[in-house]
Amino acid sequence: MYRDNTLIPTEATRLAALGMLAERPRRYGDLAKEVRQFASRITGPSLDILGTSIELLRYEGLVEPVDGSGMHDNALLRITEAGRTALKELLCSNVRTPVDGINRLIVALKMRHLHRLDAEARRDQIDVLIEMSETELARLRDLRADDGGEGYLRAWLDHDIGQVETRLGWFKGFRERV
Repeated sequence: MYRDNTLIPTEATRLAALGMLAERPRRYGDLAKEVRQFASRITGPSLDILGTSIELLRYEGLVEPVDGSGMHDNALLRITEAGRTALKELLCSNVRTPVDGINRLIVALKMRHLHRLDAEARRDQIDVLIEMSETELARLRDLRADDGGEGYLRAWLDHDIGQVETRLGWFKGFRERV
C-alpha cells in the first residue's frame, strides 16, 4: 500500500483474486482468467495490474489447494483465513482521486465485494467513496474556476463535473440503503 493507505496496482489484483475465491473455490487457470478479464474490462490491458502471481498468494498462505496437494497444474484453490483477513484489509483501503484507471478498478472491486464487510465497515467504505468523490469534485471545480474560457476545456470540465456529481449523489443514496 501507499503511505495514504491506498492500493498499489498489484494489490488490486490481490483484491480481485481473493474476493473471487471468497465467492467460491476456483481452478488456478480459471481464477487467473477471471481476474485478467475483470481488470481488463475496466482498465484495459495492463502489466502493472496483472503482474501478481496467484502462486505468490499461495506462498503467503492466503490461498491453498482444496485437496491439500501442492500447486499442481490447474489446482482447485480456496481462500484461507489469512486470505480473508488480507481481503478485509484490502477492502478497507482508501481510494485516490481522480477516479481513472487503477482507481476505477479498485472502486469496482470494492463494490463487487463490499458485502463481505460487516455493516459498520461497509458504511465506512462508502464514506471513503463519498469523500473521494467530494475531493475530485472540488479539484475539478477549482480547475474550472481558473479556466480562461477559451477553447473547449470548460465544456469538458462541465461534463466531468456532472459525472462526479452524479456519482457522489449515487454513493450518498447508496449509503442510506446499506
